[in-house]
Amino acid sequence: MSATRIDGKAFAARLRERVGERALEFAKAAGRKPGLAVVLVGDDPASQVYVGSKGKATVAAHMNSYEHRLPADASSEELLALVEQLNRDEAVDGILVQLPLPGHLDEQSIIAAISPDKDVDGFHVINAGRLSVGQSGFVPCTPLGCMMLLTDRLGDLSGLEAVVIGRSNIVGKPMAQLLLDANATVTIAHSRTKDLAGVVKRADIVVAAVGRPEMIRKDWLKEGATVIDVGINRLAPEPGSEKGRLVGDVAFDEASEVAGAITPVPGGVGPMTIAVLLRNTLVAAYRNAGLPVPEGL
Repeated sequence: MSATRIDGKAFAARLRERVGERALEFAKAAGRKPGLAVVLVGDDPASQVYVGSKGKATVAAHMNSYEHRLPADASSEELLALVEQLNRDEAVDGILVQLPLPGHLDEQSIIAAISPDKDVDGFHVINAGRLSVGQSGFVPCTPLGCMMLLTDRLGDLSGLEAVVIGRSNIVGKPMAQLLLDANATVTIAHSRTKDLAGVVKRADIVVAAVGRPEMIRKDWLKEGATVIDVGINRLAPEPGSEKGRLVGDVAFDEASEVAGAITPVPGGVGPMTIAVLLRNTLVAAYRNAGLPVPEGL
């Protein structure tokens, strides 16, 4: 068997196009563009790249992008004051505080200060609670993007057995909840799971979010399984090369011999994260304006 390659880059492009079209419709109905505010504390190079790419994607989707930069030594009080200002700003529909924060700042208290209705990252405990009880809220972008790829590939997930490898609050736990809500039978596996390979072997759906390069091998997989690889790991450079290869948590080449469908790294889950962030911001805008959220988002 040669697995079908799940093209997250192409899916994300289509989603961003839909979001842009709906954003134009929102602007006509509400008299303003949707707005996303991104807060960056410090000068971490990777975070600067992420913030820049998010800003460009926001503008391309016909939304307003508001960037707020604070120095690395900014106090908790300064950051909380900025978050509260953005909570009150009616032009801002979504607030994203770029993580990680400098070590002297408590990430959980900062996330807790964001209005749950503007928490387009889906990290607020209220949104986590809404997800757990089936209420409408915001879901973290990466697991929601994974879910979109799965339903596009498989349609109805009812009765399928799914294994999520990883139990983080950002990916593993919300991913499991989304699958459960879709009537899949869900197991969350992790570093303490006994016979991890055997647990994964019985799954129709495997979501790997463990952060270990190429840990999941082909003999772990059930024939025909759909594999969503959330991991992104850079290997040590080979002789004569400046940068090491980017790989996922799944050994892609050999897993492709067994799986029915699989996401590549890069080009799989990664592009979905910003696309879903834009989608969440647009949904927030419609809700904040008291307008019905369009179907298909």
